[in-house]
Amino acid sequence: MVDLSFLKKFTKDDPKKMKRYISLYLDVAPKTFEEMQSNLNNQDWEQLRINAHSLKPQTDFMGIESLKEELIKIEDAVKANNFGILETLLGNSIKIAKDSQIILKGIISEL
Repeated sequence: MVDLSFLKKFTKDDPKKMKRYISLYLDVAPKTFEEMQSNLNNQDWEQLRINAHSLKPQTDFMGIESLKEELIKIEDAVKANNFGILETLLGNSIKIAKDSQIILKGIISEL
């Protein structure tokens, strides 16, 4: 679920830098998902799309490919005005994010 190959390469395997980037992700991602849930509840589709888009690079850094795929689906659904599937897609994204956060917290404690 989490593949830190890119992050290791990017930080030259520096544990201190890796810890900083992972901590940043763990701080930002949950807040963004809260905003996305609010966007969904308020039917603010464009802001939901923007928030999904903003998380994609961070999921790349953390190597969470399955989450990136779900975020792309959210973006595509908004662009296609297919709002009926957004609740499911966001739910899937939040589940993946929570599962990966547990893994990342474990990695931080090992660094």
